[in-house]
Amino acid sequence: MKIFKRVLLSVIIIAGSISMYAQGTDYENKYRRLGYNTITHAVPFITLSPDARSGSMADVGAATEADANSMHWNPAKYAFIDKNAGVSLNYTPWMRSLGISDINLFNVAGYYKLDDKSAIAATLTYFSLGEITYRDNSGNNLGQARPNEFAIDATYSRKFSEKISGAVAGRFIYSNLTAGLTDNYANKAGTSVAADIALYYVEPLTISQMDAEFILGVNISNIGSKMSYDITKQRKEFIPTNLRIGPALKLNIDDYNSFLIAVEASKLLVPTPPLTDDEGNIIYGRDSNVSLIKGMIQSFYDAPGYTEYEGEYQRIGVFREELQEITLSIGAEYWYNRLFAVRLGYFYENPRKGDRQYITIGAGIRYNVFGLDLSYLIALKRNSPLENTLRVSLTLDFDAFSGQ
Repeated sequence: MKIFKRVLLSVIIIAGSISMYAQGTDYENKYRRLGYNTITHAVPFITLSPDARSGSMADVGAATEADANSMHWNPAKYAFIDKNAGVSLNYTPWMRSLGISDINLFNVAGYYKLDDKSAIAATLTYFSLGEITYRDNSGNNLGQARPNEFAIDATYSRKFSEKISGAVAGRFIYSNLTAGLTDNYANKAGTSVAADIALYYVEPLTISQMDAEFILGVNISNIGSKMSYDITKQRKEFIPTNLRIGPALKLNIDDYNSFLIAVEASKLLVPTPPLTDDEGNIIYGRDSNVSLIKGMIQSFYDAPGYTEYEGEYQRIGVFREELQEITLSIGAEYWYNRLFAVRLGYFYENPRKGDRQYITIGAGIRYNVFGLDLSYLIALKRNSPLENTLRVSLTLDFDAFSGQ
């Protein structure tokens, strides 16, 4: 228990130190002067955390233990899952802090172990944007609609050895944002197909006479075609291809207590918008209108390295700006007798690249067939639309029905 307390204290100190640094006045004013240069893409809903377990650990999931919701974080984890089959139902009321009551994220995930080395899984994610009144440029009412988006995916995960597994996943994405109610241009629902490639590595260890595991997870998700809402397909947008990588350490303290800590880095493999003049000529950065593969490669070195402030260009540095595009998460999970869990996490995104900074807390309980997880988000930035985000997950273990 002493080691558990020390590790938990380390998590709190690290999260607090990063938060204090990020909140510093000089730091904030500096990045206000440097301005924003966020990476834009279509269908951001497929980047949202769908489940309460990872949501309560600040969106850490590449190297955590396998569960029914592994598809979003690292589908290679399914090969290591210790149950034969299961289903998870997830619900997130979205942006309630803005006074909006009808935007919701729904997700259902299920998996089945084919044998000791392989598993299949599928998920459905549905995002409802509520009822919206559309108007033209003159303010005339064009009608009301309920735009929505969804993604359907499936994966095959297999162990290559007792320590490493891999997975490939396929995904269909549908996005209907306007329902045809706009006078700007002829539009339609956007569609895309995408794939994920993932790896998961587990190394058994012994630390202070305790059984432990070092885990490493890597997932490149949403490698797919650009999406267009334009009938002529002249305007196309990248979908959020994303690299997620991180280690985790799990300590089995004794027969009743276990503890896991994970750190994760994530980067969008989408081109950074260049700085242009009034005529659209590129001043700093690179052309972002490129192919999928070139865009993924270019995303590691295409940051402008400059920003415009009060009519003048200030140098940031290309490498430094590329580092700013990496989000960082740290999460911890404690289980008692595999029946009750408490979780904590901290998420950081650079102010120039979105400025999401928050702490998450949560808990989980397992009883016979059912499992229930809750998470709560505490935003560290004023007027954040993410403030007070609540996630709920209900899991069903089919092994329990069969008495296994």
